[in-house]
Amino acid sequence: MANKILVVDDAAFMRMMIKDTLIKNNLGEVEEASDGAQAVAKYAELQPDLVIMDITMPNKDGLEALKEIKASYPGANVVMCSAMGQEAMVVEAIKLGAKDFIVKPFKPDRIIKTVTDILK
Repeated sequence: MANKILVVDDAAFMRMMIKDTLIKNNLGEVEEASDGAQAVAKYAELQPDLVIMDITMPNKDGLEALKEIKASYPGANVVMCSAMGQEAMVVEAIKLGAKDFIVKPFKPDRIIKTVTDILK
């Protein structure tokens, strides 16, 4: 059965880049959300095998969404994405239970390695 992956980013082009990389490399079925509030709702609905989520988003940021998802689903696999210079937020995300983080702009190889390592 294919892995279900939820990609969360307020920038449509970022979601598209990640989704294309995942699909081209047969890493799973991909669903999308454009902010943290949608991410929490979609997680409950889909219970994906992995979430790749931006930290900085409107409505609810990635850290808030991560807290809510981990509170309800302690075993959730969440990888955070952030731009350079957000080290404090990345450290906070890891403390909150994120499995890993990917720095933007990211290289497809980094996404593939991270996803493969977590889902194997």
